Amino acid sequence: MTKLPDFRLETHFSRWEFTARHHLTASDAQTMAMSELLALAGPEDRHAWDTLTLGYTETFGDPALRQAVAGMYEHVDADDVICFGGAQEALNLAMQVLLGPGDHAVVVTPNYQSAETIPLSLCEVTGVALDPGNDWALDLDELTAALRPETRVVSVNFPNNPTGKVIDAADFTRLARICDERGIHLFSDEVYRGLERDPARTLPQAADLSERGLSLNVTSKSLGLPGLRIGWIACRDRELRSRLERAKHYTTICNSAPSEILARIAITHRERILARNRGIIAANLPVFEEFFAAFPELFEWRAPDGGCVAYPRYLGADGVEEFCTGLVEEAGVLLLPASVYRSELTPTPADHFRIGLGRRDPGPALDAFAGWLKSRR
Repeated sequence: MTKLPDFRLETHFSRWEFTARHHLTASDAQTMAMSELLALAGPEDRHAWDTLTLGYTETFGDPALRQAVAGMYEHVDADDVICFGGAQEALNLAMQVLLGPGDHAVVVTPNYQSAETIPLSLCEVTGVALDPGNDWALDLDELTAALRPETRVVSVNFPNNPTGKVIDAADFTRLARICDERGIHLFSDEVYRGLERDPARTLPQAADLSERGLSLNVTSKSLGLPGLRIGWIACRDRELRSRLERAKHYTTICNSAPSEILARIAITHRERILARNRGIIAANLPVFEEFFAAFPELFEWRAPDGGCVAYPRYLGADGVEEFCTGLVEEAGVLLLPASVYRSELTPTPADHFRIGLGRRDPGPALDAFAGWLKSRR
């Protein structure tokens, strides 16, 4: 395994996430207080919380948590689920288990950086870019042409981070079939599932479509509970699931016992939490539409199909990197510039930035943003 490069997003956040006055690029939905989450708990979960002892937990994850997770799928049961310390651990270990020297992977770009850097540290990787000139469309023919006899993994993320793109369900189903026919594992990052603007566009989950499919999810994004640090992979390939458990022995070994109980409360009541978060995004979207409409010479805005981030285009002559740096340094408003999402695999647009739509009351941040823009005219 080759040395991994710096994680550009986290390096940027380590400088600004907790010092900028306005965090306007958050990738998670609005969180909730512990008391608010515990108020949702039924008698059994509340008793488990009140009587919890702080010992080790099962490496696969708390059985009741895995049962709750399995309820999110059509063809998955609790034995098909393994829990991790967030989605990052799950992604890292899955790629290390699935890939090695002599293998090949295909990764869709733009993406969360580790989706390509971890495979690149293990084997040859081909990128397939979403088309920014065609509403970030995925060309399945191009992806199919990238496959090789030694391809072991195709990695996708819909709703996509950072673009918010959701492809058609028929295309996603076709992709799963293509992977199945060639003995390839479809690794599907589904962390924004449940936040689609049109619920009819919600994609099927990879683990439901194929026994070889891996569905990655987490409490952090759609549910807005990143502090729990609970993620999971659902996969009906029991031998692979066993290999994932053995890999986890070298990292976290097991999850946080309090977090597992809180996560199962959240997942049990996910429809209520997701409805709240969709409502926040729906209320915010007209506010962002109005903001960007006031500066047509500077921005091209497109609302995301799903998730709680968008990826507008910046048209200013100074370029998006200088723009984002000036905005955070002078106005305290944090965005993520396109350099964070550059790829080693494909060209990626250098004139976009990520903005978050999932937090309550974006007004003060947008007011500071607008004031700064007007001061530069």
